[in-house]
Amino acid sequence: MQKLPVLPLSDSVVLPGMVIPIELDESESRAAVDAAQTADDRLLLVPRPDGQYAPVGTIAELEQVGRLPNGQPAAVVRAESRAKIGAGVIGPGAALWVEVHEVESVVKDPERVAELSRTYKSLVTSILQQRNAWQMIDSVQKITDPSQLADTAGWAPYLDHDQKIELLAEPDVIVRLEKLIDWTKDHLTEQEVAEQIATDVRDGMEKTQREFLLRQQLAAIRKELGEDEPDGADDYRTRVEQAALPEDVRKAALTEVGKLERASEQSPESGWIRTWLDTVLELPWNVRTDDSDDLARTREILDADHAGLDDVKERLVEFLAVRQRRNRRGLSVIGGRGSGAVLSLVGPPGVGKTSIGESVARALGRKFVRVALGGVRDEAEVRGHRRTYVGAMPGRIVRAITEAGSMNPVILLDEIDKVGSDFRGDPAAALLEVLDPAQNHTFRDHYLEVDLDLSDVLFLATANVIDTIPQPLLDRMEVVALDGYTEDEKVAIGRDHLVPDQIGKAGLEPTDVEIGDEALGLIAREYTMEAGVRQLQRAIAKVLRKVTVQLDQAAEPDDHQPVAVTPDNLKDYLGRPRFTPETAERTSVPGVATGLAVTGAGGDVLFIEATEMDGEAGLVLTGQLGDVMKESVQIALSYLRSRGQAGDLAEHRIHVHVPAGAVPKDGPSAGVTMVTALASLASGRPVKSTVGMTGEVTLQGKVLPIGGVKQKLLAAHRAGLTDVIIPKRNEPDLDDLPDSVRGALNIHPVGDVGEVLAIALEDIATSAAVQNPQAA
Repeated sequence: MQKLPVLPLSDSVVLPGMVIPIELDESESRAAVDAAQTADDRLLLVPRPDGQYAPVGTIAELEQVGRLPNGQPAAVVRAESRAKIGAGVIGPGAALWVEVHEVESVVKDPERVAELSRTYKSLVTSILQQRNAWQMIDSVQKITDPSQLADTAGWAPYLDHDQKIELLAEPDVIVRLEKLIDWTKDHLTEQEVAEQIATDVRDGMEKTQREFLLRQQLAAIRKELGEDEPDGADDYRTRVEQAALPEDVRKAALTEVGKLERASEQSPESGWIRTWLDTVLELPWNVRTDDSDDLARTREILDADHAGLDDVKERLVEFLAVRQRRNRRGLSVIGGRGSGAVLSLVGPPGVGKTSIGESVARALGRKFVRVALGGVRDEAEVRGHRRTYVGAMPGRIVRAITEAGSMNPVILLDEIDKVGSDFRGDPAAALLEVLDPAQNHTFRDHYLEVDLDLSDVLFLATANVIDTIPQPLLDRMEVVALDGYTEDEKVAIGRDHLVPDQIGKAGLEPTDVEIGDEALGLIAREYTMEAGVRQLQRAIAKVLRKVTVQLDQAAEPDDHQPVAVTPDNLKDYLGRPRFTPETAERTSVPGVATGLAVTGAGGDVLFIEATEMDGEAGLVLTGQLGDVMKESVQIALSYLRSRGQAGDLAEHRIHVHVPAGAVPKDGPSAGVTMVTALASLASGRPVKSTVGMTGEVTLQGKVLPIGGVKQKLLAAHRAGLTDVIIPKRNEPDLDDLPDSVRGALNIHPVGDVGEVLAIALEDIATSAAVQNPQAA
């Protein structure tokens, strides 16, 4: 029996024969080392993993006391033998002293011990060979004492604390070796499985792809566990069976799930199938929103959001009324042929084509999705890509349905007139099936390859010009023209919508500023010459920004009167007017006539100038005129010469120019304007400054109908003209003209060029007065 101080070990177990450093990071361990120096440098190392002392410890000799390289105090001890802990005793210092009884190792069967020793040596050698620890192999092979051999397990990293405490407490060498052999065999088996997994992974992976490595490891682990079926296939089958899918879609989805179950986890096809199934399951196959039944409220919402646009509002109310009646009569069969509607809103920029889509969706109680088609040149953008392509995805129509979350949203096909085509196909042709109510109940996307019912979708298309829309596509849409706003409508839009919106964006309060109708009318008339209200919105924003600066610079910003913006002080905010009437100045000399045209930005006034000069007889045309417009000049000149009204034009060089030379121009509707300009030049009679005209002319002098009458008359009204000449066959188009504009214009429907010249040219007396004011 010995009396030794105790050094508890919280995170390690020391077996006899081990030499280890011990950090002295607690007062308890320091006291034990100090006490050991009074007991022949001997102490008892006792495991204490969970705060409880083990019954058996290790007698160790204190070899050295010093500091580690990091400066931490430490002691080096050499474990010598096992010892049972007895009763506590009193000893010097603050350490815990106990009685210890040294335990000798027991060898009951030397032959069995020798056999177990050989087995254990071979197992340890296998582990050390895997680690390339050849020096340690030599050291193990030289050990002849079975007890010492078993105690080398104290260095084994694959044994936990509990296992090492069992070895420390066991005096029988046979039992110790048997336990070690079992534990070591288990560890080697785990190592072999791990090595097999690593080998399987390395055989089928690229070393630079970490994600692929993890997937391969997962597959190898499943293979070792006997889980041959890829994880997730059952989940997809369950999701497909529980989803509310149409029967044909369900069959197609289950077929793809079967392919997924048979596909290898490493196959690229597995990822394609999962993506396709996710896309199909995300689509709202049987989700539909309920349309509003209150027609009056629908019209109120449309009126509140947009001024004017009565044609569009009436058509939408008609659509809703028809749908309600079909529902009441039980005719609203889902997927029915021809039950959808496609409206095409055609008009200049800034008239509210895009924003009206949101108002329509809100009025009907439907979801709204905008699909921008401007510049789209790939057919796959509409119909989707084939699944065989890398990065394949469904088309924009399918993505819009998914985004909306219902099968009956309002889908706005924005800028449909700007769809292009190239070697990748013609997107406009792909839209033929989408926008045909007789076909779109079985629309088939190339990616999905299943029928998708679009018959309940309300399609709204927007375009600036109708000419660039292919005729087959245009035939499938119901065109509603938005020709622009009158000045009164612009004032109403500015007062009710633009000013309140811009006040908030400028950080103002409604009580900070007052903009009257007269000021808004002046802005629309002299600062913005447009069919829509986009420039009007920018002008109002500019005014309010300057008002904000004015208020911030006020002496008492918290106590002020509202800033009044009036016609008198509008110049202080916007500068000089940008647009002033110029027709009288331009037409003050013979040879200049005022025509009316339609551009992508709406109606506009077009001046045609003609002059004659000495030189070789001929015709010079400038102003970027197209072929049709050049032919109109030839026709006008031929008509005048055939009627003897060309004077001496045939003997001189004639130059016809259409200003705004940087803008290309074409079309036949300037024919009467060409005749009038040349007749004015030949007769010396100026064209009346209040007259504008439009119409195609023939060699016989007939005036043929043209398009865009409403936009042209609105442009004439904006330009301050009072008399407008139009073809007689366009007279029915006047029904679309707002009453305020129609009342302000003297409209002259004509069928012959002679009538045009009689109305447009000044009489002889007036002409003489204009050319020679002093004689008059």
